Amino acid sequence: MGNSQILPPVSIKTRILISFLVVVLTLSVSIALLGYYVVMHDIFGRAERKVLNDLKVARMVYSAEIERIGQGLRLISPEGDIEALRQRLDLHYLRYVAASQFAGLQSDLARIAVTDGRALGGTRRMSREELDSMPGDFAGKRSIPVKDTPMAGPTEREVLDNVMVKEYAVPVMNGRGQVDGVFYGGRVVNRDYTFVDRIRDLVYGRELYRGKPVGTVTIFQDDVRISTNVPDESGQRAIGTRVSSQVYEKVVKEGQVWHDRAFVVTDWYKTAYEPIKNIQGEVIGILYVGTLEQPFYDMARQVLVIFLLAVGVVTLIAVLFSFVLAGAISRPLTQVVHASECLASGDWGCQVTANTSIKDINSMAEAFNAMAIGLKERQESLRVSNEKLAAMNKSYVDLIGFVAHELKGILASAVMNAYAVRDGYLGMVNFKQRKALDSVTRNLDYLDATVKKFLNLGRVERGELDVHKTSLSLKKDVFDASIHSLAAISLRKKLNISNEIDPDLAVQADADLMQIVANNLVSNAIKYSPDAGRISVTARPVNGKVEVDVYNDSTPISEEQRARLFQKFSRLDSPETKKVKGTGLGLYITKQIIERHGGSIRVEPREHGNSFVFQIERN
Repeated sequence: MGNSQILPPVSIKTRILISFLVVVLTLSVSIALLGYYVVMHDIFGRAERKVLNDLKVARMVYSAEIERIGQGLRLISPEGDIEALRQRLDLHYLRYVAASQFAGLQSDLARIAVTDGRALGGTRRMSREELDSMPGDFAGKRSIPVKDTPMAGPTEREVLDNVMVKEYAVPVMNGRGQVDGVFYGGRVVNRDYTFVDRIRDLVYGRELYRGKPVGTVTIFQDDVRISTNVPDESGQRAIGTRVSSQVYEKVVKEGQVWHDRAFVVTDWYKTAYEPIKNIQGEVIGILYVGTLEQPFYDMARQVLVIFLLAVGVVTLIAVLFSFVLAGAISRPLTQVVHASECLASGDWGCQVTANTSIKDINSMAEAFNAMAIGLKERQESLRVSNEKLAAMNKSYVDLIGFVAHELKGILASAVMNAYAVRDGYLGMVNFKQRKALDSVTRNLDYLDATVKKFLNLGRVERGELDVHKTSLSLKKDVFDASIHSLAAISLRKKLNISNEIDPDLAVQADADLMQIVANNLVSNAIKYSPDAGRISVTARPVNGKVEVDVYNDSTPISEEQRARLFQKFSRLDSPETKKVKGTGLGLYITKQIIERHGGSIRVEPREHGNSFVFQIERN
């Protein structure tokens, strides 16, 4: 991946202009997309509704064709010339079967007409044998070669031999209400283009669009086109081509209407298909209508071009206004920016001219001028206050240093003499005297530790906490010495102190300052551990540093208490801390020393105590 580049800063005018342009372009694009959706949805929605209505018309014409056959059959008599009647009714076949020959009826419709004694019509398949027995020669008798068609399902059929017929059957009744015979006749749908052309002319006319028919109608037998005005690549009727597997699955297998855009032989059409069923309710074919999609696309494109041109003109006008408005707004804002830079450089007397045609900008300029005056007054007040605080802080630090140095010398002598008297170097002391002297020496030890902490605090406050790093053994040079110096105090409380640091583990640190850290942490552990408690010191390498853990048994410190544990002069408010004297400086000084070494310190409560954990640079 390449390096990320920070964009260069731009002027206020450019930023305002970009903001305006983003808003204008966002609105323009949104309106354009909305317009595109509305246009496409409206035009193609209308096309889809139209093709469904066209399918209803086609179904009505198809049903009317069958009914027309029935009306003709109701008017004829068995005594007439059957062949002449067939030609007069414009049928491909017409048969009269007497009652004695009912057993040989090949038409399902005729058998039902005889059984139920009622006339009925519909569509059925006719076998090749029955077709060959018909008189005369017409196009429907010729077999239809099945052609490979893109998107159609696989098939092993090469020729369609049987046919689909529109048929009507009328029973002939005698005076006793019995069926003496049955008339049935119809037209073969295969290669019969009169019907599909009549529907096309009725619904779409013979209009062409770029040489393509605007509307097409087809009748399928199963999935093969047997009557159609859909042209193939050569411009001939696409007889023998097959419907797509998607349509076949929905219409023939599931018996449902399917409507969507489809690629019909050579072009995309908005199409609708519905099943053609026989008298038993089995799907034996498909009725299709379709309207060419390209005219709707061209119409939508023209509407969109006009709409987008209008949006473009409005956008251009908005962009020009954006330039003018950005300039009007940016000029006074630029003055405010320059005045702000003057304030940032320390020129507190900088002012902005509040004389524009925009009321809000004038108010902003007046507010800025008032702010500049207020900042100037506050700056002067802060300068005086800071000088006073600096003088007070210097006096405070000097006082700490002076008092601590004076007390250090006095305490050294007092401590030495007190221990000499207590330990009998200046003569024997009785039990009561020794007990009193033990109390005196403990208080002197506490006072000595307090003076040392104040001396260290003075160094911290004056910034004199210089770090001189050397290689130190954590166990031998730091914590062994600290534990040894505090052994007497730990013995009085019968504490179990263990230093488990690896002797070979070394750090880069200031020896004197690290001794202060160790003394503070170990002495704190001793102070706050219960009698006969446990204290352990451990260390381990972590990511190039050493992590030291000083643990002691005690009450775990709460999260609220941990937040102020390392603050100056801060002591925890708990029963344990109230029993122990302290200044609240030890952990503060420890934290300062650790951070000067580039490390960090924290407290982690354990199940039965607390661990003070700090990290420092490894050797």
